[in-house]
Amino acid sequence: MNPETQTRTHAELVVDIGPIAHGGHCVARHEGRVVFVRHAIPGEKARIRLTDAGEGSKFWRADVVEVLESSPERVPHFWHLADSLRSWSHGHAPVGGAELGHMSLGHQRSLKAAVLAEQLKRLAGVEHPAVWADPAGRENIVEPVGEAAAGTADAPGLGWRTRASFAVTPGGKLGMHAHRSDQVIPVREMPLAVAGINDLRLWDIDLQGIERVEVAAPANGSRPLVLLAPAEGTRAKRLSAILAQLPPEVSVASFDPAKGEALQLRGRTWVQESAAGHEYRVTGEGFWQIHRDAPDTLVGAVKDFLHDGGYLEPGAVVADLYAGAGLFTAALADAVGVTGSVLSVEGAPGTSRDARKNLHGATQVEIVQGRVERVLRQTPRNFDALVLDPPRAGAGKAVVSQLMAAGPRAIAYVSCDPASFARDLGYFQQGGWSLAGLRAFDLYPHTHHMETVALLTPRA
Repeated sequence: MNPETQTRTHAELVVDIGPIAHGGHCVARHEGRVVFVRHAIPGEKARIRLTDAGEGSKFWRADVVEVLESSPERVPHFWHLADSLRSWSHGHAPVGGAELGHMSLGHQRSLKAAVLAEQLKRLAGVEHPAVWADPAGRENIVEPVGEAAAGTADAPGLGWRTRASFAVTPGGKLGMHAHRSDQVIPVREMPLAVAGINDLRLWDIDLQGIERVEVAAPANGSRPLVLLAPAEGTRAKRLSAILAQLPPEVSVASFDPAKGEALQLRGRTWVQESAAGHEYRVTGEGFWQIHRDAPDTLVGAVKDFLHDGGYLEPGAVVADLYAGAGLFTAALADAVGVTGSVLSVEGAPGTSRDARKNLHGATQVEIVQGRVERVLRQTPRNFDALVLDPPRAGAGKAVVSQLMAAGPRAIAYVSCDPASFARDLGYFQQGGWSLAGLRAFDLYPHTHHMETVALLTPRA
């Protein structure tokens, strides 16, 4: 047997890097086996280190450790700890969360556009959609968002995250996980985060007794919130010691990730967000778009699609599904006025309570807490338009069937995952609907993630 066919994790190979794939890696091949390689660029030749390579695996995973033939789009990584070449030369894997930081922002967007186009073709049978364009008429692009307010001329695309999640090392230091690993690497900066997060200097705090740290620093400059997930057996005295190390103007709470409950330690258990002319209370780990400019960007795209098509006007009957704290609900309520109605559905109890507080003055809004499929089944009605913003896994075939049965004239579908969106689009097309408009936004620079807003309409 060829010794290379017995390759195990940590072995190194030389491969030619193939096309980009969904998930932030490129496709390479070794003796017929697919290898998903992170920190590469299509067209390069590289030495890779296998990070997941069982003999019986259908494919392997790897990181680039040396570039032998470099792409002209390769640039120095802005963050040493996320730089695969530097990290492996120091004997450890890179942290996750900045897997495209080794290439120019323009090329990142080109590759994201290629991934979206590939998913649409493979999962929905949509090839070269002419409806995919920005307001300037440029087709098949992923649009930059808010770059002027983020980073510097030398390092654009930074400083956009208003939320960040951290692990804690066994020694009590702030850290982040390596990709697909339990290994926690200490960090002393988070370049993608807004200044309000980095200025807390959480890496200088003794976090012993804490398993996870969540931070929210609203883009409007309101009071930040630090959530601490204590390890089992951590005593109140230890939490008090951590509290004393944080600035007094910062709200602090402990939370149980399994229950989603936050317990006040100091200040508030929520943050105040602003978007599209409204104020929003978001409790604990409640969902909010993490890019500082994402809420206004996505609300604008949704309203443009529905308003320009004549689907969103005073008196209309609409719904906001997977509504979160009510970001789109408030915008829909503004558009339909007091003569219209908005059904707002959210599954998470805490987030649904936030929506009630945020929309308490909007008499045209009905807020229901529960699973979308259950609510639609129990409260059947006809809609003029729907806004659909499901979790990363998408809506799924059953929900899509319910939405079509509700008879709306249009659906604005907001998605953070091109694969689940393309799969759901396929279900819509099977039911006689078509893609009438599509925009894609680079709301997560230096990562493989993107956000899309689509307009779906019945063909008949």
